[in-house]
Amino acid sequence: MRVAVLCGGESSERDVSRSSGWAVAQALAGRGHDVVLIDPAAEQPVLADPVPSGDTVVPVPKEPPVPADRALLRQRMYAALTDGPVLDLMRRADRVFIALHGGWGEDGHVQALLELAGIPFTGAGHDVCAVAWHKGRAQAVLEAAGIPVPARVLYTPPDAPGEVKQLLANGPVVVKPVAEGSSVAVRKVDSPEELPADGAELLVEPFLGGREFTVGVIGTAALPVVEIELTTAVFDYEAKYQPGAVREICPADITAEFAERLQDLALRAHRALGFGTTYSRADFRCDDAGTPYCLEVNALPGLTPGSLVPVAARGAGIAYDELVEKLLKA
Repeated sequence: MRVAVLCGGESSERDVSRSSGWAVAQALAGRGHDVVLIDPAAEQPVLADPVPSGDTVVPVPKEPPVPADRALLRQRMYAALTDGPVLDLMRRADRVFIALHGGWGEDGHVQALLELAGIPFTGAGHDVCAVAWHKGRAQAVLEAAGIPVPARVLYTPPDAPGEVKQLLANGPVVVKPVAEGSSVAVRKVDSPEELPADGAELLVEPFLGGREFTVGVIGTAALPVVEIELTTAVFDYEAKYQPGAVREICPADITAEFAERLQDLALRAHRALGFGTTYSRADFRCDDAGTPYCLEVNALPGLTPGSLVPVAARGAGIAYDELVEKLLKA
């Protein structure tokens, strides 16, 4: 197949996405596909054409890109995806493999543009992505489907409503952007004075002190459960992408019954949000009693070889290049 891999983009996960994109593109090239790698937000968007097979590792910096660059990146990205050589390359491809994470790549913008242009692509459609990307909307859908989710309050700083203060009165909370990925700007808060003074809409939920797990789903099959063993209070950006910051254990050291329970919840979440035959990754955190709650469902989870879905795939005996092939055809 002729495959155009999209990576990079305008989001705070731009660096992670470029790492995913190179890994995906090289794996597909190694399996005989003709691959072009594109970062539509870059000044020179075509990174490689054709992409050689190999195992070049693109490291992820400790800090996400600075927000001040986002406006320029968005201008470049929109221009590239709607006209000119990048659009021509995507039209000539048999399929676009979306290795973007966060921002326009995961909130449905890119999917909508590709749908309008009649270009086939990997992953869920724009409508599913839009709901999954907004944690408040996604949790409302999951809750309606009977999937346990934490209590939550949405608000925009600086004025925290009384419900936030009530949550804090019962113990520490986790505060995160309602639409952001890779745990960017996630923080544990112990008092009202520590709440953010500015920024976009936030989601506040009780801090759950138990174990953390994640389950990848491809179509109708759940991958083995991965446990994330933290050295920090929350699984933040630095912990996710710096070697040795956390332990990712697959298969998780849990009973078969509990593993089946988590996999069933992940499959139900996948179906409730409309992912169908595509792929997703559901994240869970347990309370002190061991009850799991679904925190979010990722429409375009990380695909670096060390990311959680590839780790889970290895636990199922699926090599990285085989996983990428599955996602290409899902």
